[in-house]
Amino acid sequence: MTETVRVAVPRKGRPLEAVLDRFAASADAAQVADDITSTLRHEKAVTKGAAHPDHDVYDRLARHSDLSDPAAPEYTLLRDDREGMPRRVVFDSVTIDVDGVPVQLVGREEPFRALRTHEFALGFDSADLVLEEVVQLEAEGVGSLADINARIDPMDTDVRVVSGLGDTVYHTLMATPEVLPPGADLDREFVADYEGPLCISPRYERLVEAVLGTRPLENVSFAYPEEAVEEEAAIADVGLGVYLTMTGSTARDYGLVLGEHLFPSETVLMENAAETTETAERVARAITGPDVETELVV
Repeated sequence: MTETVRVAVPRKGRPLEAVLDRFAASADAAQVADDITSTLRHEKAVTKGAAHPDHDVYDRLARHSDLSDPAAPEYTLLRDDREGMPRRVVFDSVTIDVDGVPVQLVGREEPFRALRTHEFALGFDSADLVLEEVVQLEAEGVGSLADINARIDPMDTDVRVVSGLGDTVYHTLMATPEVLPPGADLDREFVADYEGPLCISPRYERLVEAVLGTRPLENVSFAYPEEAVEEEAAIADVGLGVYLTMTGSTARDYGLVLGEHLFPSETVLMENAAETTETAERVARAITGPDVETELVV
């Protein structure tokens, strides 16, 4: 009997959609991927108040999950952090054939931590979480996948990053024109010579320290957006900041100059070397082929 490979994946959002897109492309699972994505987008709209279904959340959960087929998509309920803490339908599991191997995608709130605790051999999560949790802080910053794995203490975890999925957004330097001297480039060197506040989201403090390095931040103090204030607006008030962007259009709306892409934030495939089998390695190779246009290049 062929070994079933269990893979930890996010329960919702862009990272899960990136995973589903990858399996749709590499495992002929386009229909099931589309069904899961459309179901979760609808449920997100319900949670945000943009859609108003006739059935309550428990009826919808029963309709979405086909318990008669153990391989079919299943869903579960979580408390959403929006006002009132509504229950939200999120992904739970599905089984997909990958090159003759049954692969069960299992939803987890924190897939990276599930790998760290040896629950899985393979998993997908944001590269940001690896930077935030296990990458050692050093004087020079991190800029590539090779840097990430080299900065992981083998005594701390057996998890390593294998590849990205190409759903890239960038941690990007942004500044007002007033902060930049004439002809200056908005890059790492600029930050190293800068003295003053740098606006970031509070949850990204360690990530920014890992990406920029501790030496350029010696004369920098972190400033944080006030609640309900958009990050780009807060950066415009402070003068300099780091935030995620894909096209930069919103930042430009606030009069911000876009600088260096400091780090590509992608959904990444990770493996726990202590748990990986030959079958799991086969699955990893099948779903991270050369057609993935990832920014995380070894």
